Amino acid sequence: MESQFIVIPAIILVIGGIIFISLYFSKKAVIKRKLKKAVGKKISDFISGDIAKVVGTVEYVGETLISPLSGRRCAYYYVLVEQQVSSGKSSHWENVIEEEVAGTFVIRDGRHCAHINSKNVKSVLVEDRQYSSGYGNDATAELERYLNAHGQKSEGTFGWNKNMRYKEGVLEEGELIAAMGRGEWKTAEQENLPDIYDRVLSITSTETEPVYLSDDPETVKTTYSDMNLQTNA
Repeated sequence: MESQFIVIPAIILVIGGIIFISLYFSKKAVIKRKLKKAVGKKISDFISGDIAKVVGTVEYVGETLISPLSGRRCAYYYVLVEQQVSSGKSSHWENVIEEEVAGTFVIRDGRHCAHINSKNVKSVLVEDRQYSSGYGNDATAELERYLNAHGQKSEGTFGWNKNMRYKEGVLEEGELIAAMGRGEWKTAEQENLPDIYDRVLSITSTETEPVYLSDDPETVKTTYSDMNLQTNA
């Protein structure tokens, strides 16, 4: 009997520890910590080669993207589709599709702009559109089309609906975002941007770290009290 009082709390502690570690080291948690702790700089204060965080508003450049689940016009979108999988008496959610797509856009801080090189980016976007399908809840035509385009479907054996959930986050024009990486001053021509941008800060990954990008309110905070962000009039 006495051993049960020892074993049960120990099991609870182990399970709690596993949950804590999985959350602490999750992709989202790591990116948010990096951006929250990063040194912030105004775009105008960057010297080529600096590695720091910039905060500014999204400005579309050229053709925009249409997010696949909600159909919103955007500069960048992130989609996560998960399926509930049962194993014995327990169940868990498995990633079925995880997709990030970047369009062409700049981050504006007053008169200055930064352009993100999208080849190596890790993002945390606020997933403000969430959907589900499952028993008694068929996937919409838009959700089914998205699944089919990625070789998936909402129905399983015998035509029964799978328990699935769908999350989408986007970057829209005028939205305040943070990005961290190595900054290099370049001409608009070098970045394949319209001439009106003249000189822009190109934000790229480093040898060891990708560009980190987020619109989470916690990540766009800065210690620079004089940073007055303005959108294009």
